[in-house]
Amino acid sequence: MTMEWVIAEDNPKDRAFLAGLLSDRPLRLAGNGEEAFHIASAMTEPMVITDLQMPRLNGIEFARRLWRQAPQARIVFWSQHKDEMYVRALAKIIPAETVYGYVLKDNEPEVLRKAIETVFIEGQCWIDPQLRPIQARTQSRNEAINDFEYEVLVDIALGLTDLMIAQRRYLSRRGVQNRLQSLYVKLGIDQEKIAGDMGEAINMRARAVAMALRRGLINAYELQEEERKFKQWLERQESRASDNRL
Repeated sequence: MTMEWVIAEDNPKDRAFLAGLLSDRPLRLAGNGEEAFHIASAMTEPMVITDLQMPRLNGIEFARRLWRQAPQARIVFWSQHKDEMYVRALAKIIPAETVYGYVLKDNEPEVLRKAIETVFIEGQCWIDPQLRPIQARTQSRNEAINDFEYEVLVDIALGLTDLMIAQRRYLSRRGVQNRLQSLYVKLGIDQEKIAGDMGEAINMRARAVAMALRRGLINAYELQEEERKFKQWLERQESRASDNRL
């Protein structure tokens, strides 16, 4: 019996395109990450083609959960995004010796089909050539952003002050400044302070966010999720403060 392949894609047109491209295979279709996880987690050897940006459960979190339960699962990430944040996030969750793929949606159908077959049938990884420079940067000692630097990057992108960041991340204000300085160096903007009659010529925090957006370390879609997490944290802080006043 031929094993079923799972397609996790919230865009109906893209889902229909994949179903047509792979019409010779038995397929299970899912419109979001939660539905895909429910289907794939019941399989012995899951084979999943998934988008990255999906409602209810995005592609990264879907892969994290599935690989935690079934490290042998083979996943092909099919996305229009080559953001560094996704490449970085994937590098942190891929189990040892796992076969996976990452294909950009601007490829021709035959390239996509070949990539899927390389992963699912031949058992080899397939990484889009356009992603290789980004992969190299995530492994560079001088450019790769670590988790602490990424946290402070998200916080300044959300508009948090040093004091608020310190409270949220359990740091001193000096600790926040140290992480910011390290982030500036990794983004290549530590030398961009230009002295003048009015002081610094640029706002370093704003410049860091601009450079991060250019590199794809953050994007509007993921910042919406980060905003939600921040609001939840803020609500917990306010609740604790209210309890302490009683």
